Amino acid sequence: MRFELFIATRYLRAKRRQTFLGIITGISIVGVAAGVASLVVAMAITNGFRQDLQQRLLGSTSHISLQRVADDGIKDWPSLMDRLSKQPHVVAAAPAIFEQVLIARGPRARGAVLKGMIPRYERKVGDLLNSVKKGSAAPLEDTGNTEAESQPESKAADKSVRSTPPESTQALPDANESPDSLAAVQQRVAAMPPIVLGKDMADNLGATVGSVVLVVSPQGELTPFGTVPKYNRFRVVGIFNSGFFDYDSSWAFVRLSDAQRLFGLGDFISVIEFKVDDIYQAGPISHQLEDAAGKGFMATNWQEQNKALFHALRLERLVTFITIGLIVFVAALNILISLIMMVMEKTKDIAVLMSMGTRRAQVRNLFIAQGVLIGTIGTALGLVLGYAISYVGGHYHVLALSPEVYSIDYVPFAPRAVDGLWIALFAVLISFIATLYPSWSASRILPAEALRYE
Repeated sequence: MRFELFIATRYLRAKRRQTFLGIITGISIVGVAAGVASLVVAMAITNGFRQDLQQRLLGSTSHISLQRVADDGIKDWPSLMDRLSKQPHVVAAAPAIFEQVLIARGPRARGAVLKGMIPRYERKVGDLLNSVKKGSAAPLEDTGNTEAESQPESKAADKSVRSTPPESTQALPDANESPDSLAAVQQRVAAMPPIVLGKDMADNLGATVGSVVLVVSPQGELTPFGTVPKYNRFRVVGIFNSGFFDYDSSWAFVRLSDAQRLFGLGDFISVIEFKVDDIYQAGPISHQLEDAAGKGFMATNWQEQNKALFHALRLERLVTFITIGLIVFVAALNILISLIMMVMEKTKDIAVLMSMGTRRAQVRNLFIAQGVLIGTIGTALGLVLGYAISYVGGHYHVLALSPEVYSIDYVPFAPRAVDGLWIALFAVLISFIATLYPSWSASRILPAEALRYE
C-alpha cells in the first residue's frame, strides 16, 4: 500500500473526539451512493421504455414498407413482391391494404385503421395475429387455397385474393325457410366476412367473439343523392391483445380480398411490407428496395416512421441524466466540505509530516486519495443498490402504469452495464474534482507557521 493511500485510510477512520468528521464523511458516501443509484435506476427506466417500445413496434409492424408515390395502389403486386423478396437481407414480404374506417356496433362507434392482409404472409412480417387471445385468426385465411398451396408463392398469393367467392353466394338460407328464423339469422351471420379487433377497441364497442360490427369506409360511391359511404357488416372472429395501446385501441384485421371489395380497389394493394435480417440497417435496405422496385415507388422504414418518438426518448434520457446527476454534485460538495474540515483538523499532523520530509506532492495526493476513496466507496454501494432496485422493478413489475396514457401497463427496467460504467466514471471524476482545492490548500501549509505555538 502506498504511503498516501495508507494515511488516507487512517484519516477516514475518525477517532472518538473526531466523530463529527466521521459523520460528514459518512454523509458524503451516502450522498454519492444515492446519486449513483438514482442515475442507474433512471437510466434503466429510460432504456426500458425505449427497448419496450422498440420491441412492440417491431413486433407489431414491418421493418420496411413500400408503396406508390402517387398513392394510386400497386398493380401486379404478386410478381413485384416475389422479385423484391429475393433481394439481399430481405427475410419475408407481405401485401397489405391500410385504410381509415369507422367501426360501429349499435350506438357505439370508433375510428380505426383497417388492415387487409393474407395471414400466412402477415405472420412472417409481424406478430399481431399471434397475439389473438380470444377466438382465432384462422377464419381470416381465404377459402379455396388448397390448389394455390401447390403453386409458386407469387401465384398462390394472387390466387388467394381472387378465390374468395362473393358474399352473396356464401351460405344462403333455404328458400322455404323464414328469413326471420334463428337458423336463417345464424346463416347470414356465418356468411359475413370475418374481422379481428384489438382488445381495447372491442371493449369500447362492447363486442365479443361472434358479435357483428358495421365497417364504414369514407371512400363512398357517387349517386344522384351525393356521395354515399360504402359499408359492410363483419363478424368478429378474434380479439388480439398486443399490450401496445395504440394498436389494441385502433387496429382491425380483415382478409385482403374483403378489404379490396369494401374499398373498391379491384386487384390493387396499397403497400408491400418487408422484414429484414438487421433492423439497424433498415435505412440502406429500404433505398435498395426502392431502387429495385423502379420509378414511382418509395420505401419507408421503422426508424423514419417513429423518428419523433425515439428522438424524444433520447432527449428525455439526456435531461434525466443531467437532472439526476445533480445529486452527485451535491455529494461532491459534501466531499469538498469534509476534506476542508479534515485539512483544518489535521493542520498540525500535516506540518509534522512535512517536517519529517514528506513532499508537498505527497500531501496533495494524500487528500486526493481520500476524496477519491470516498467517491469510490459511494459509487460501489450506489451501483449495487441501483442494479438491485432495477432488477426487482423489472422482474416483478412493481410499478403499474395506465396503458391509455403510456401504451404499456408497467414501468420497464432495462439496466445496461455500459451505463453503469459511464455513471461510475462520472461519479469518481466529480469526486476527484472536489478534492482539488482542499488538497492544494493542504500542500500549501507551512510547517514552521503551523507548529509555532505548539
